[in-house]
Amino acid sequence: MNPLFLPATRQVDVYEYLQVTIRFGHPVADPFRSVQVTGILTPPSRSSGTRGRSEDLTVLGFCDSQDGSVHRIRFLPTMPGLYDYAITVHHEGDEALYAGRFEAVSARHRGLLRVDPEHPWHFLWSGTGEHFFWNATTSYLMAGNSEEGIAAAIARLAAKKINRIRVSLCPSRQKDGGRWYEPQVIPREDFTYCYGPWLSARPESVEDPGWDVTRFDVAYWQKFERLLAHARAHDMIVSVIFFTDARELQNYPFDREKIGDDPDERRYYAYAAARLAAFSNVEWCLTNEWALFRPDEWADVIGPYLSECDPYGHLMSIHGHERFPYRTSEWADFAMFQRWDEHGGYDFMLKNRQEQAATGRPMPQINEEYGYEDHYPGQWGEARAYPARSADTRRRLAWEITMAGGYQTTGESAANGLGGWINGRGDDSMTMLDGYAHLYDFFTGFDWWKLEPRPDLAHGALCLAEPGQRYIVYLPQGGSATLQAAPGSYRASWFNPRTGTTRALPDATFPGWTCPPAPDTDDWALHLERR
Repeated sequence: MNPLFLPATRQVDVYEYLQVTIRFGHPVADPFRSVQVTGILTPPSRSSGTRGRSEDLTVLGFCDSQDGSVHRIRFLPTMPGLYDYAITVHHEGDEALYAGRFEAVSARHRGLLRVDPEHPWHFLWSGTGEHFFWNATTSYLMAGNSEEGIAAAIARLAAKKINRIRVSLCPSRQKDGGRWYEPQVIPREDFTYCYGPWLSARPESVEDPGWDVTRFDVAYWQKFERLLAHARAHDMIVSVIFFTDARELQNYPFDREKIGDDPDERRYYAYAAARLAAFSNVEWCLTNEWALFRPDEWADVIGPYLSECDPYGHLMSIHGHERFPYRTSEWADFAMFQRWDEHGGYDFMLKNRQEQAATGRPMPQINEEYGYEDHYPGQWGEARAYPARSADTRRRLAWEITMAGGYQTTGESAANGLGGWINGRGDDSMTMLDGYAHLYDFFTGFDWWKLEPRPDLAHGALCLAEPGQRYIVYLPQGGSATLQAAPGSYRASWFNPRTGTTRALPDATFPGWTCPPAPDTDDWALHLERR
């Protein structure tokens, strides 16, 4: 074995990866199992935020051609300076070695998303130290769009101030959206449900694609990387979901009797880490709705394994329903829930925040699904079909979740057939996210991460406060509230969550100030800021 090592460059920006290509010059049999590429990256000094790993990082390489003749390895610098690396290639008892050096230069990229160590209910960018106000949406099958469709969808969502999207790596295969009660989202020339991470014997079959889990579909992974690159250009995080609707065999082709120790399943997670971890805008979701197909202990095996495969410590969690049994699991960086409609609003999120605090390990709390716009799945057995799942009711729930000190992920309507929450596609007629942009603009106008839920301070309303400095009071149906604020003088204003406009009020002086009634019976936010 005498492979050719080809570094792409000798200098890269911090948070942009350096890639080394390894060419064998001939096809390799069974390349995804017979070849192992491993790198050791030595940074200028200990990289921050890698969850206690040693200074030298172990990095996995991957096969990047269907015949096995091309492999690659990627190194992600997280600070400026000179980096040394060493690569080892193993194949059928033979070994090849290569060493190199590159320089990383500062370019003020925002970097990796981290949990804020000082305010651990919230997130920040490691590169710039800016705080990250989570404003997310679901687009499970975005990778099923055409290349042009992917770029257009991401650009549109970014313009709406969405900064995180949920995308399935192994999507739910279906003939149309009927399984999700959205049968108007149909396959067409520029969108398909039939794709996935592995080669298949019957690519167009929904029920029985015949996955060969020993051979990855390289072209699909390259397309997924281009999706990540489009999102990264907009400083948008992509939550990489490993499985969706995995109850069906075609969506989870592994041994269900094994709890995280199926070698084919582990190879899937390791390959994803090898290819995608060098993208600074990646976040891992072990699966969607684990409880539907895997026992709780499965995540406590797969989570640590994926963490070992990812040398950069990207944020990681798992999507479930009302409970989150991983509050103290080291691999879980934040808690995610699926609690729909009014059941998942303020009270639910405040309760979960309190339960998390009781563990002694604060972490961000996310309601990842609380009902998609115009989505009426009466077949799910609810007492009623919730025809009120409108853009306005979803926006109001987003305000409740935020006022509880949590974050949320929404989903646009798919009723017009474009795709919405299924594939991320929309047009100018879809205005739901405009209301979420107002929420984003309001909170990012001040240090929201310093606020705590304080239901004890506002009778008749929801309250976030940094006592003595700032108070946010949310009135879902207008009216008034009795507020207990620290003595002093405060600038006061009403914020209209529906229009994004502000109305100034006379200064509020405590003690003795009485909150005036809201301008009308719609929802309003009162903002008090100490002078």
